[in-house]
Amino acid sequence: MFKDILVHLDDGPRAAARLAVAADLARRHGAYLTGLFVGGIPSQDLFFGTGMPMGAGGGLDRLLASLRTANAERAEIAARLFRERQERDGLNGEWRVADGDMAEVLALHARYADLTVLGQPDPENDRDGAGMEAVFTHVLMTAGRPVLAVPHSGTFERIGERVLVAWNASREATRAVNDALPLLRMASKVTVLAIDPKHGIDGHGDVPAADICLHLARHGVKAEAAHTVAKGMGDGDVLLSYAADLGADTIVCGGYGHSRIREMVFGGVTRALLEEMTVPVFISH
Repeated sequence: MFKDILVHLDDGPRAAARLAVAADLARRHGAYLTGLFVGGIPSQDLFFGTGMPMGAGGGLDRLLASLRTANAERAEIAARLFRERQERDGLNGEWRVADGDMAEVLALHARYADLTVLGQPDPENDRDGAGMEAVFTHVLMTAGRPVLAVPHSGTFERIGERVLVAWNASREATRAVNDALPLLRMASKVTVLAIDPKHGIDGHGDVPAADICLHLARHGVKAEAAHTVAKGMGDGDVLLSYAADLGADTIVCGGYGHSRIREMVFGGVTRALLEEMTVPVFISH
């Protein structure tokens, strides 16, 4: 069971959709639900460090006061949404407001949760875009906890009934499957999909995905193995197409990435899912 679930909320149009997913999971798992608003107000050291001439005359103080007032108003909108849902569903939990770098703050709070619910970055939304993609990437790659990404379009009141697991016998996929066990145990149908499976010591064995299905069975998960060929499609596109054919409401996959100087970037499969997801995606690194 998930016992601690964290959901990032703001005053944006998709906050309610994220909260609906998180609240339903918290109710079904008997979890403690934490709603978090991050104000994103930088430290005064940042201003002084850049040599900005704002100290004299109280200019910096007025700027920070203005930012805090605006953030307090935004936070209150999100707080009302959270408390109404908490009361409606009878959930045990708490509301938090924090200032600072959004990526760092979210990653810190995520380390004390079994699962963190974030929104899919939306390139059409000025508030999201590349900035939220960087936040999402940082949380996934540094928090050490799984993330559930909720698409920026659609309604998902209940997930985890029909789950598609992406399996390639890698470390990241193994981590994702085991992190997702509480979700998989409650699913009515779990399909483990291998795309263009390899054989050999670093492959899938005689029957692709059969070994991981056997492991899942020992944990009380009834999963069926499947495999397919990409036929020139990207693996992310294959997963999304297969999920649509199955009527899957959740995808579980490993988060693949590598470091660059002062940033983290995703591999092709993870990026494709993050950009094109049509159902919530449970990602673990």
